[in-house]
Amino acid sequence: MESIQLSERLLMIAQNIPVGKRVADIGSDHALLPSYLILNEISPFVIAGEVNEGPYQAAKRQIESLGLEDKVSVRKGNGLQVIEPNEVQVVTIAGMGGSLISQILEQGKEKIDQLERFILQPNVGVDQVRRWLDQHNWDLIAEEILEEGEKIYEIIVAEKRRGMEDPVYRSEKWSKDELYRLGPILVKKQSEVLIKKWMIELTKVEYILEQIKNSKNEQEKSIKEMQLNHEQKWLKGVIQCLQKDKPLFS
Repeated sequence: MESIQLSERLLMIAQNIPVGKRVADIGSDHALLPSYLILNEISPFVIAGEVNEGPYQAAKRQIESLGLEDKVSVRKGNGLQVIEPNEVQVVTIAGMGGSLISQILEQGKEKIDQLERFILQPNVGVDQVRRWLDQHNWDLIAEEILEEGEKIYEIIVAEKRRGMEDPVYRSEKWSKDELYRLGPILVKKQSEVLIKKWMIELTKVEYILEQIKNSKNEQEKSIKEMQLNHEQKWLKGVIQCLQKDKPLFS
């Protein structure tokens, strides 16, 4: 039997897909994840969706080379448009910005009632994805963070809401807006990768603060400095909490 080697990031996504569920992988690129799911008997049927011609053709070649045309349907279309009613239970979207993922979910709202689970991996803007899910009655059931190839990735797993609110956002330490940024499940794990992510963000803010000292527009400089100083203080508090589990500064 052919085998597919996935990156650690894609493998972690695959591990969050329940066995036996039909899946749509949106933005499938070379259809590596769909191929893996079929070859490892995780899913009986997968849709590989692509909006761009190049990746669409690459996905078709991949599936044809493995002889999986009867189990993987490669489709060209925008976002969730490639899904027909009741075709799949799980949707994966990986490697896009959080704004684009949220847009795909918003534009495909009429398709999501049929779904049981989202597995989402935004490259940036992960807070936008958490906010969209929370506001549209999807509960976070798992969050993962990993470092691969000098990049840090977060993976969000969500299922349809069962109660009035998502219980993971109940916190005496963090506001909901903060948890959209931090990840309500991730902050409880306090992993070294999570701490590293926020230390990198702090370094970026401190670099920008240093650069704007040369700005000639004093009014703009003052406003920007105030915003960045606030962000710097917040980031330092986050890192302190994650490292020592101390209450956030007031």
